[in-house]
Amino acid sequence: MSYAMGASLQKAVHARLVADMALAALVGPAVHDSVPPGAVTGTYVSLGPEDARDASDKTTDGAWHNFVVSVVSDEPGFLTVKQVAEAVSDALVGAELMLERGHLVGLWFQRARARRVQAGAMRRIDLYFRARVCD
Repeated sequence: MSYAMGASLQKAVHARLVADMALAALVGPAVHDSVPPGAVTGTYVSLGPEDARDASDKTTDGAWHNFVVSVVSDEPGFLTVKQVAEAVSDALVGAELMLERGHLVGLWFQRARARRVQAGAMRRIDLYFRARVCD
């Protein structure tokens, strides 16, 4: 197994989201590779947890990376977060990301979970993606 492309995949996903014009129209520069510090207002996108497992074969090292991209907002209702989540999904599904190390075989949407958080004051959608990378 190789986790050698984990950072490269994260950088590529973040760069793709930051560069996406449709997403930028909705959240501006509020795309983070970690949860923003302090009290945050408005709507933002954050790269979240990741699980990786071996996908090596006889010819190359590789891995499956299951990762989460979260959309969080203090807007009332779910319309805003759903629109942002759609833009995130559109930006990533089928994207040809250039990795600093290795290459992306494919990137797929798996599922999403929408819910109220912080005693109902915030809305959050976690989008679950799966990427296959090879060294």
